Amino acid sequence: MTLQEVWIRLSAVRRLDAGRAEGIIRTLFCHGQYRPSELSSCGLTAEQIEDFRNINQQWLSASLNWLEGDNRHLVTFDSVLYPPLLAQIPSPPLILFVEGTPDLLLSPQIAMVGSRHYTHYGEQYAQVFAAGLVHSGFTVTSGLAMGIDGISHKATLEAHGKTIAVLGSGLMKRYPSRHSMLADSIIEHGGALVSEHLVTAPPIAANFPRRNRIISGLSAGVVVVEATLRSGSLITARYALEQGREVFALPGPLGSQTSEGTHWLIQQGAYLVTEPNDIAEHIGSGLTWFPNIRVSESLKVPRGKPLKASEAIICAQECEVELPFADVLANVEYEVTSVDVVAERAGQPVPEVVGKLLELELAGWIAAVSGGYVRIKRASHVRRTNVLI
Repeated sequence: MTLQEVWIRLSAVRRLDAGRAEGIIRTLFCHGQYRPSELSSCGLTAEQIEDFRNINQQWLSASLNWLEGDNRHLVTFDSVLYPPLLAQIPSPPLILFVEGTPDLLLSPQIAMVGSRHYTHYGEQYAQVFAAGLVHSGFTVTSGLAMGIDGISHKATLEAHGKTIAVLGSGLMKRYPSRHSMLADSIIEHGGALVSEHLVTAPPIAANFPRRNRIISGLSAGVVVVEATLRSGSLITARYALEQGREVFALPGPLGSQTSEGTHWLIQQGAYLVTEPNDIAEHIGSGLTWFPNIRVSESLKVPRGKPLKASEAIICAQECEVELPFADVLANVEYEVTSVDVVAERAGQPVPEVVGKLLELELAGWIAAVSGGYVRIKRASHVRRTNVLI
């Protein structure tokens, strides 16, 4: 029996803490005996011995064979690659299957989570915060789920950053399957896929809340972008608090169900954040300056030496900003606003407003969505007009 197999078998043993498991593995592997009597002498109960011996043999063999492939790793609790922050949580996983770059587990991480059923507002600010965290030197960690998780992973890659996806299934059973190409892209760009489960383990519903403890455990803090009051993101936030991690929440529009969870977190004491630099300064990274980030392909790492967060000017200089058609822009909300509503508020003919909206879209101030337009850039620092924006 190889050392990898012993670790994998022990990971299937219930009610066995990581510290005790290390001692058991040393004893068993040194003796080279795995009979029930040997296991019992190590302090395992009869039930735990059954867990060790009766692990699903097909899953075990598949996992050992999988580990022989390129870029595939088993990070055990005693490994130098095991993340110190994760080792501190109340119930750390004994093993982590990793596909991609295992060293990334040791990098400073911020988790980004949110609702599967997101709004354009949530999508927009997930992109802004993911890109901002990349520019501040953080790895973005999430769960590869539909919605905010997937958006955060994609935005991180677009910003030329590194991201870790923690799965609630085995790495050969990626879930959701429609994010399989995203998972490949994460690996190709120096990121990592992580799971505590045997590689052929299916996506069982009970695994996902437990998976969330790893997402928060790897990270210095958790950002909740959007969440309903029943969202699984609140489970991640709860784990983060239990683990002594920071919890950050984005405020959203009043009356929006997808912001009820974040507003509740803020009421409970989570840090309200309105820009990525809020997180960088609170965590104390002091790594970089955030430029005035766009939510498109223009999410690029800024050139030149970055400033410390405490010295940063968070938006572009006023003389560099062009604000066209302020009277029209002032009437486009951060929620979907129809062309007719904009025209009515601005007191201008619809054909004229359509032309101005197109120019505002090309300039990056708004985005066309189903049903109208939404604002995607703040302009409160511009003094070219007396229109309140």
